Amino acid sequence: MDPWTLEPTVRHDAEPTSGTEQVVEAQSAQIHDLQSKLGQLENALESHAVVDRATGVLIAVGRLSSDEAWDVLRETSMSTNIKLRHVAELVVAWGRTGHLATDIQGELSRRLNLHVTE
Repeated sequence: MDPWTLEPTVRHDAEPTSGTEQVVEAQSAQIHDLQSKLGQLENALESHAVVDRATGVLIAVGRLSSDEAWDVLRETSMSTNIKLRHVAELVVAWGRTGHLATDIQGELSRRLNLHVTE
């Protein structure tokens, strides 16, 4: 199937089917593929937004540059073995509530202090 024209690709090794069946099968596969890609893009966009908000919290709280805040998030994620998105969610919650989850509290504090003293 050519994805640009939605024309079926002729396959000589497959059992013969009608042209309509080939088009329907190809379009169905293409729709499934596009739905999967859309879901992945939506997740990536949501993760990016959470990381951006967390970076903003760290910029405000730690008086860091954008790059420094990103480094703090990334390093905290790596050293605690917690996914970056989850660390970002915890930091955003901290910005809203003033309460920081204990699983990252010590490491985040350490990372912030390292960047502030540099």
